[in-house]
Amino acid sequence: MNYFRRLVLGWAVLASIVAVAAEPPGYRQGRASENGTGRYYLGREIAPVMGHQGADWLERPEREREERTSEMIKLLALQPGDVVADIGSGTGYVTRPLARAVGPTGRVHAVEIQREMLALMQERLRAEGITNVVSTLGTVTDPSLPDASVDLILMVDVYHEFSHPYEMVAAMTRSLKPGGRLVFVEFKGENPWVPILPLHKMTEAQVKKEVAVHPQLEWVTTHRNLPWQHVIVFRRKEG
Repeated sequence: MNYFRRLVLGWAVLASIVAVAAEPPGYRQGRASENGTGRYYLGREIAPVMGHQGADWLERPEREREERTSEMIKLLALQPGDVVADIGSGTGYVTRPLARAVGPTGRVHAVEIQREMLALMQERLRAEGITNVVSTLGTVTDPSLPDASVDLILMVDVYHEFSHPYEMVAAMTRSLKPGGRLVFVEFKGENPWVPILPLHKMTEAQVKKEVAVHPQLEWVTTHRNLPWQHVIVFRRKEG
């Protein structure tokens, strides 16, 4: 092996070591389960992201009956003028009622990492005449929201798919106003009868475990009365 090849190999090894060292603790690579990613965070295998090809499932007619989305929106107790972020907004199934709840003086940031999903959502927003939604293309580590600007950040059935959950929660926390709420809506991992693949469920205990590493957040309450999901609410501490 000549000097140049040894130098290149050495830099590649060093770069990989630095990348691993720079990643927050809690991540590891392991054996992938069926349909899994093999990437783990604090003992949980991260689920694969649902692509835009599955958009029709988000708008299925039976979704309101299965998930009672309208009841979930009421639990959030939003006020006119609130600034809300819908992370992983998809087709805007949840974004649209959020926009109505905060009214014309409020604003909803619809955050997606898939441009195709944003395009589908924008079509539906135009069809329904909703104008108080800001489409935002985020990344796997950052929702690209301004610091200390949001009253409530909502994630519906998406957090378990985040490839970088630590970084995302840290970034979302920075985007919350002091006292702002971070809300996880996840399929109940405690309930085997919820007809969702196990990788796409989370227990309340696991959600709390993953949020506990962020000292600026504190648990407020958990709503458990929806048929398939729990609504787990945290708050950014004042000061």
